[in-house]
Order: sequence, then structure tokens, then C-alpha cells
Amino acid sequence: MQKLTRADLLSLEQYAEQRPAFRARVLEHKKPRQVRLGPHATLIFEDRLTIHYQIQEMLRAERIFEARGIQDELDAYNPLIPDGSNLKATFMLEYADEAERRRELAKLIGVEDRVWLRVAGHEPVYAIADEDLERENDEKTSSVHFLRFELTPAMIAALKGGAPLAAGIDHPNMTVTVDPLPAATRDALVADLDG
Repeated sequence: MQKLTRADLLSLEQYAEQRPAFRARVLEHKKPRQVRLGPHATLIFEDRLTIHYQIQEMLRAERIFEARGIQDELDAYNPLIPDGSNLKATFMLEYADEAERRRELAKLIGVEDRVWLRVAGHEPVYAIADEDLERENDEKTSSVHFLRFELTPAMIAALKGGAPLAAGIDHPNMTVTVDPLPAATRDALVADLDG
């Protein structure tokens, strides 16, 4: 998938005019790309469109219009666009109550490394987490992680041939399996893969 450049981005003024329609399009696009892993964990699979939206929103929120600042956002977010042999996702741990969130995140240290995808007939692929920066410490994990799932050519071929896809977590304090993922989700993710 092609990375974004400054030429792909709208100016702040253009984005303000187009934002309602663009936002609606992206929210609809994201629906099949979201996977609930139990009541407190969600994977949102990213692609060029979702990252384009994220960058535009960051530029808008921070009122960034200078070339260096725009390039910094591109450099930060472009790595979240799939490269053709992988799927990339934002992994969120969500607890509405702050005290519960603090308590649970302390129990879930390392959970980001125990998130997996499995193409039917193949071994699970565990996430490579937080390549941009460390998001946990000795006391707790973060509530947001960025994950990459590197797939083999055989897995990609199987998915493109219609094989089911499953997802899950096998951390001692959070064990979840969604098998299979909905067909609409599988189809959206297959579109991220080359080959």
C-alpha cells in the first residue's frame, strides 16, 4: 500500500470544508475493520484511508500548516499503513472507570505481545508491538498499542483463496478467541494484502 505524501493531504481550509463527508466515509470504512476481543479490547485495522484521516485530524487539532510539522505527522503515521505482507492495527484496552483501568492495565503487562491472528490451516501469527516506542513499564501496560502482523506468502494466498481468519489474545489475565472473524472483516483485511 502506497505511503501518504504531502500532496495527498488537504490544506486546513480544504479539510474544514470536506471534513463532514470525509469523516462519514472513513467511519463507514472502519466498521468492518474493527474487531472486539471481549468487553475491554478492540483491534482497529489500519490502512491508507484510516491513516489519511488520522493525519488530517492531527493537523486540524494541532493547527499544523508548516512543512516540517506536516512531514513529522507523515513520518509518525505512515508506518501504520500495511506494507502488503502484513496487517497493522491499533489495539485499545478500554475501561470506563479510571480506577478499574489502572488496576487492569497493571495486570495486563505484555498483553500486546499476546494478540494473534490465525489463517485457517496455519499457525497463529503474534503481533509485533509498538515498534515506534515502548508503551509499557514495570507497573502497567498502555491502553493503546500499535501492532503489526507479518503474514507468510502461503497465509496470504490462503486468505485470498477464501480461508477463514481468526483473532485472539492468550495472556494469562485476558484470553479471548474470535473464530472466525466476520466475512466482511476478513474481506476488508484481504484488500490490504499484495500477492
